[in-house]
Amino acid sequence: MSIVNEDEKRWKFAQCFGDKGDSDDITEADIISSVEFDHTGDYLATGDKGGRVVLFERNDRKKGCEYKFHTEFQSHEPEFDYLKSLEIEEKINKIKWCRRTNYAHFLLSTNDKTIKLWKVFERNIKVAHEYDNNVTPRNGLFIPKISHQDNIVAAIPRKIYANAHAYHINSISVNSDSETYLSADDLRINLWNLDISEQSFNIVDIKPANMEELTEVITAAEFHPQQCNLLMYSSSKGTAKLADMRESALCDQNAKVFDAFEEPNSRSFFSEIISSISDVKFSPDGRYILARDYLTLKIWDINMESKPVQTINVNDNLRSNLCDLYENDCIFDKFECMFSGNGKSVMTGSYSNNFSIYNRETNDEISLQADKNAFKAKRLGSTKNKLTLGRNNKRDDVDPVDFNKKILHASWHPRDSIIAVAATNNLFIFAE
Repeated sequence: MSIVNEDEKRWKFAQCFGDKGDSDDITEADIISSVEFDHTGDYLATGDKGGRVVLFERNDRKKGCEYKFHTEFQSHEPEFDYLKSLEIEEKINKIKWCRRTNYAHFLLSTNDKTIKLWKVFERNIKVAHEYDNNVTPRNGLFIPKISHQDNIVAAIPRKIYANAHAYHINSISVNSDSETYLSADDLRINLWNLDISEQSFNIVDIKPANMEELTEVITAAEFHPQQCNLLMYSSSKGTAKLADMRESALCDQNAKVFDAFEEPNSRSFFSEIISSISDVKFSPDGRYILARDYLTLKIWDINMESKPVQTINVNDNLRSNLCDLYENDCIFDKFECMFSGNGKSVMTGSYSNNFSIYNRETNDEISLQADKNAFKAKRLGSTKNKLTLGRNNKRDDVDPVDFNKKILHASWHPRDSIIAVAATNNLFIFAE
């Protein structure tokens, strides 16, 4: 793949939410842990490690791409599991919007153990004014005057889906039927009805009878965007599986397996770790699967299990530093990936607050940086702010990789060329 500077120029930094620039001032609770556009792209949600959910609304009054604050609410609180003597963090692992059917928004948010369905809506506040002495009392009673004062945005939990996961929830996905959703932890995937919080159905179970024989865990799961009977999930063994809920009650036996063959002589101590898939996504038309492992993006045709139709090397320059990455635990970082709204491009993040967009048709790569200091340096005319982690870079002035700054979470607008990127405690908006 080649890096096209003209394409890079077309993508512009549009907005940034988050006021703390110095990493020393950032608290753990402020770090964004989930980003998600709704199905229209007019609303955007973020969740953070402090259990908060913040919603943004597209500003129609402004030309171009601009979002404004909509509301904020505390979704999860820290808990303690007394039976297992474990603390349950309030950190938001995932947010998923439900399709809007009326004036209110509904969205799912989850931490490690508990999923909540939130209703977000505007509420009118009316105020009763004091009696008007000029008004003649009616039947001896003075009637206070009621007037409209303001609109507020309220958020209330409509359902709480708890006690269904023994392990950490890593994924939730709303089905295309808008009635059901799935939740996945390390060893099981459950199917829920949005209206029923008391029970769920176990549809995938890879837990061995003897836990000492455990060789893999589920890392991500998602429903097909059009066919409500299909779902896929990925594993730490580097495989993605496509299952049909019509075939059996448990979907883990009869599933299509997408597994890229690795030459035995190329295997190393780190092979199993770096082949673990951290995220999987369907293309908008449901024809392709995008899977991200530590060093590659793979695109699979759901009708062809033999090999991926495209393999994109990410962070090739880190391949020689796997020992150091293992020592500092960065090798276990879970990068998300996503398709563009038209399915023609894919995107994923990297270190030093870099992320890359890959055009599937032209094989071009666009590298961008979500960093306030980089924008300041650009305004001051500095050229040393540019750090690209692409594969064909021959630059000598590239800054050292900053492993403390990483783009793990992002979301692509469903229709437009707009990307929301979480960089530590900041939310960056980029537009083409």
